[in-house]
Amino acid sequence: MIQPLRVPEAPARPETLPGFGHVHRTWDRHNERWSARILPGEYFVTRSDEIIATVLGSCISACVRDPVLRIGGMNHFMLPEDITNGSSSWHDPSVGLSTRYGSFAMESLINDLLKLGARRERLEVKLTGGGRVLASMTDVGARNIEFARHWLKLEGLTIAGEDVGDTHPRRVLYFPATGRVLMFRLRTTDHGEVVSREKQYQSTLREKPAGNDVELF
Repeated sequence: MIQPLRVPEAPARPETLPGFGHVHRTWDRHNERWSARILPGEYFVTRSDEIIATVLGSCISACVRDPVLRIGGMNHFMLPEDITNGSSSWHDPSVGLSTRYGSFAMESLINDLLKLGARRERLEVKLTGGGRVLASMTDVGARNIEFARHWLKLEGLTIAGEDVGDTHPRRVLYFPATGRVLMFRLRTTDHGEVVSREKQYQSTLREKPAGNDVELF
């Protein structure tokens, strides 16, 4: 008699840190780890050996970890459209929402790592995303890449690796405990759902504030 194939049961879900209970987590049988999926405008931090997953079009994700403590996290953000008139640099804080929103996304992630004991001088940063998938006059993905690089340089943080730009969406799996990043380029047929979600996200950025100011310590 042929015995049915037994699928190993998933182990208990890792600890959920305060503030991240809303993030959906599932058991990834292929990678044998729990996986937390973040959406546009979200970030996730963990001190467990689990995966953080997302799908990126024009948005960008920073994967940041402390390799000594094996804790890390990932964000998923897009800069709002620059609505300033005339010649002005959106790097200038006086421009307002664009710079403040991107900074908020980066600082929130890094602050949570520092609160868990991470050291700034040990932080390992990897970037991915920023594809040109939205049909607009402005290359939103390129602006997101430029912002992330500029912000990290100002903060004295080095980029350990990146896969950014081009015209395709990406599915990203980040393993904070080891620093491994798996990136899958999605087919053209998958663009529609990604573009639709990012357009909706972009419209919400025009209506909501950047959030409270965050100051790194």
